[in-house]
Amino acid sequence: MPAVPTAFLQPEALKARFEQPPVWQPEVVRESFTSERPPAQAAVLVPIVMRGPHTSSPTVLLTRRAAHMKTHSGQIAFPGGKVDPEDANMQATALREAEEEVGLSARHVEVIGELPVYITGTSFWVTPVIGLVSPDFELRLNADEVADVFEVPLSFLMNPANHRRHAFEWQGSQRHWFSMPYEERRTAPNGEVQAVEHFIWGATAGMLRNFYRFLAANPST
Repeated sequence: MPAVPTAFLQPEALKARFEQPPVWQPEVVRESFTSERPPAQAAVLVPIVMRGPHTSSPTVLLTRRAAHMKTHSGQIAFPGGKVDPEDANMQATALREAEEEVGLSARHVEVIGELPVYITGTSFWVTPVIGLVSPDFELRLNADEVADVFEVPLSFLMNPANHRRHAFEWQGSQRHWFSMPYEERRTAPNGEVQAVEHFIWGATAGMLRNFYRFLAANPST
């Protein structure tokens, strides 16, 4: 399948896509294994940071969950969490959680739309909220929830050449999932450039795969 053209990944093009969405179907709606715990409503923020000259090189901000978390510990994730009764809607949940987890203030985020609900194997019914983020933010990580934060080029994530499909047998049935391994280059305090491996998989990769399908779909006529 083709990569999403760079022109389609620019802020105005992304806004236009949500304003006039195509006819499309998400590829992953429910993970192939679901626990018996009661469903919980949740939302995540998909933060698209407008990097580069004239925002021509947008990135996606991702976190690595703390190792002691009860669910999805140590995994790559979007900022997000369960809906609170005080939240006005899913967008409010996503923005609140992003500020609580990494200190990303809502004043830096322009919400442009939502993707369909994604049901995780741990019975979270997750609404991905897409937001454009101005690059002048400062982060404050909540160490109780987040171990690390990094950015991946949106063009990398929207190229299916970087998507891997996995399958394995578990308890008599076959389970399928996606991954998007990414190698980040970081400069250490001593100036040495180091390679950091990020294994993006599970729910995060599934939602990104749906985002790819949304952006790659033919426009509505």
